[in-house]
Amino acid sequence: MLRLALIENLRRVAARVMADWRYRGRAARWADNLIATTETDPNSVVLVVADMARSDPPMNGPFVAEMARRLQGQSPALALPLGWIEQRLSESGQSIEHLVQLEAQQQAAAQVSVGNSIGSLRALSAIDWRDFVEHASLVEAQLREDPAGVYSAMDFATRDRYRHVIEQLARQYRLDEVEVAAATVELCRIATPTAPALPQHVGFYLIDRGRPRLERQLGVRPRLAERLRRAFDRAPVPIYLGLLLLLTVAFAEPLALAASYDGVAPWALVVIALLALIVASQLASSLFNWMATLAISPQLLPRMNYAQGIPASARTLVAIPSMLASARDVEELVEALEVRFLGNRDEHLHFALLTDFTDADSETLPGDEALLQLAQRRIEALNERYADGGADRFFLFHRPRRWNVGEQCWMGHERKRGKLADLNALLRGNAHGRFMLVVGDIAALGQVQYVITLDTDTELPRDAAQAFVGTIDHPLNRAVYDPEQRRVVSGYGILQPRVGISLPSTARSRYAQL
Repeated sequence: MLRLALIENLRRVAARVMADWRYRGRAARWADNLIATTETDPNSVVLVVADMARSDPPMNGPFVAEMARRLQGQSPALALPLGWIEQRLSESGQSIEHLVQLEAQQQAAAQVSVGNSIGSLRALSAIDWRDFVEHASLVEAQLREDPAGVYSAMDFATRDRYRHVIEQLARQYRLDEVEVAAATVELCRIATPTAPALPQHVGFYLIDRGRPRLERQLGVRPRLAERLRRAFDRAPVPIYLGLLLLLTVAFAEPLALAASYDGVAPWALVVIALLALIVASQLASSLFNWMATLAISPQLLPRMNYAQGIPASARTLVAIPSMLASARDVEELVEALEVRFLGNRDEHLHFALLTDFTDADSETLPGDEALLQLAQRRIEALNERYADGGADRFFLFHRPRRWNVGEQCWMGHERKRGKLADLNALLRGNAHGRFMLVVGDIAALGQVQYVITLDTDTELPRDAAQAFVGTIDHPLNRAVYDPEQRRVVSGYGILQPRVGISLPSTARSRYAQL
């Protein structure tokens, strides 16, 4: 709004300047006519003044100032038009000197106003408005009292989402935003401490399962559309399958009824009904999925702000499962690993290659040992080059070939899936010789909490690892495992980020081009 006000001020000054320019142009034309007449026939000046009087020129500052500037100090014959202008101005209690002075002041004021507006626009572009607004927000001050101490450590987008939720609640139920924020913090304070610390975080009541409790605290009742959405969230699979079945039957019923009216044999009617159900299910699935995309809008997951570094409690390993087929493969893998590291340097972030040999008719091939030695030298060189006195940054985990009865060849056990399973076993201290070669000191890997898995041709953009870890490490996203049910009951065990396709990868891949 400040920027719009400044632009509006520039527009207003520019409009006035253009209007004054037109008045000065009109005055310049009459002055040039008078000067030319004075030079050729001084006695005809009175006729030109009469013509100017009949045209009724505006006696404002720009016109008078321009006429005075051009006519004063010229021929004595030009005193007549100046006298006529002075007489016209005296009728309204003004004078030429007063209007000339006023016009000079207005021009100076316009120049200062334009300069200040442009300078202010530059200042607005330089100000960090996110920081300014958060320091001035009363809601922000309330939410920063989050007993869990999580709110202030989140990124701006997540904090802004929390504030918008409070704004929507206050607007929808005619409440005060500060009171809604205070009620949220109060629920956090009276909550019983738990292991994930969810009930003590304001986000639990704003965007998670504690929202109904906050609404009861505020004495409001959600609208019908919101209650229906929450009912769907409580049992998504049964509701989805039920609605899908209802649409399928609705689409297939007319065809089955038409066949029954035509006296089709019972066995043929059953076949027609089954075929109609199959076709209708495809149509119903497409239609229902399309309707779901219109009715349900995606929401960004809350995220911690780890731009300044990943904490030790969220130590992370970036793993790239790949195959070793030649020396060129080794060089390219190590170079890509270094590039990912340089774009995501962090004290608590490690990088590893999970490798297998290609499938073969025997357990070992003559060139296997040379490839392993080359890969080991390259990984050790990276650790030496970027050594900082702490834990190793780069690792190599290579598995031996095993006999696969189904494939009738020697290969890495279960390929990529097997590599990741073996890596998890190693991080849990249960490797049991699953890797024939481990390069790097794995003592620090026992503290690893998260693993980022990349394909060989997948890039890791600058600071993307910190953003990934900040998302999965948010209290509302952390996986909570129930030993009795033997599954994750809240949070996420796996997150799949958005994947983009670069132009070079498109040129290399026929699949990406299609």
